[in-house]
Amino acid sequence: MDDKATLLSYLRLRRADLLGKLDGLTEYDARRPMTPTGTNLLGLVKHVASVELGYFGETFGRPSGLDLAWLESSAERDADMWVPASESRAQIIELHHFSAKHSDETIESLPLDAPGIVPWWSEDKHNVTLHRILVHMCVETARHAGHADIIRELIDGSAGQRPGDPNVSPRTSEEWAAHRYRIEEAALEAGHSNG
Repeated sequence: MDDKATLLSYLRLRRADLLGKLDGLTEYDARRPMTPTGTNLLGLVKHVASVELGYFGETFGRPSGLDLAWLESSAERDADMWVPASESRAQIIELHHFSAKHSDETIESLPLDAPGIVPWWSEDKHNVTLHRILVHMCVETARHAGHADIIRELIDGSAGQRPGDPNVSPRTSEEWAAHRYRIEEAALEAGHSNG
């Protein structure tokens, strides 16, 4: 597998991880803010799909043709990070699939050294290559998939990329509670001795 295929494979995996965090959730749980700054699962999907269209679209002269009101300069700040009731989950999932398809077409049709310009980056950094943007979006998507992992665990206790994920230790809820308690005790002890 060459470098471009490897990067695209990682990007596709992280997209799927992020989108999979919506599986089985109610409308409320998919949208509910779980942090003081309002981080929510459906908003993360909306954000990643939106910025990916920009990075693999406008940056390489391949606009998607979609006008995303939440990205306009007149839009409310952080409008791409949450989903009002007037926008359906199905619309956001469709945007995610459209964005992935459009991005994949750009990636597959250009060489890694293809030049692009990120118009929203400063002039000293806005000249890029497809390679740089692929790495950037792998990191961006993985970062938000990590946020989604924690948000989903806070909502219903689901952990890992999918049920039975071998990267998550198999423990009962009682064993997880004991594990968490042990970590809390260690934190308290360290806080008292170093405080």
